[in-house]
Amino acid sequence: MNLVLMSDPQVAAIPVRDCGEPLVDVREHDFRVDPRRQDLQGAFAHVREGVLARLQHARSLLPAGTDLLFIEGYRPLALQRRYFTAYRDQLAATQPDWTPEQLHQAASRYVSPPDIAPHSAGAAVDITLVDQDGHELDLGTHVNANPEESDGACFTHAPNLSDQARHRRTLLLNAMQDAGFTNYGTEFWHFSAGDRYDALMRQEPHARYGPIELG
Repeated sequence: MNLVLMSDPQVAAIPVRDCGEPLVDVREHDFRVDPRRQDLQGAFAHVREGVLARLQHARSLLPAGTDLLFIEGYRPLALQRRYFTAYRDQLAATQPDWTPEQLHQAASRYVSPPDIAPHSAGAAVDITLVDQDGHELDLGTHVNANPEESDGACFTHAPNLSDQARHRRTLLLNAMQDAGFTNYGTEFWHFSAGDRYDALMRQEPHARYGPIELG
């Protein structure tokens, strides 16, 4: 599987020219929002204004009886650092022979290095599908499953999926891509727009969104 990881130097090399769009709360726009990543400030439910518009478009492209379930958007930089360090340390405990570079690269399959993290730019969403009653659909593994626990089934195009899970992932992927998002291929639920990773994948000269603080 030939994937460009978040740790690839090409990603960090993309310059940022932040367009200044504010963070907006998706809970004020009639989205189904899951509380599993909820924080006291409600940061998790925020995305850039343009990302919200794309989400609304993606939602309109889904077939009747299927809807988006928003799980996490904006992630403060300090929290991103904690997530990345914790997962890297977890890998180090099970792979004591790996070099720091190997650990950094492997960790970036699941958590973006903080300095280029799409979530900390308000540019990324973790999202999945629900039925018309709001019940989360089975897309092959739970959202935020790491490669070790899921035996690689978290990868968007993993071979070890049921036909139904593959079909549902395709529905989600097509709707999000048609709305202008880029998927991170190690996480079927992660999509971003306007950040460095998205800019690299689209061969754009710069990113529109960089790290931002929730005002």
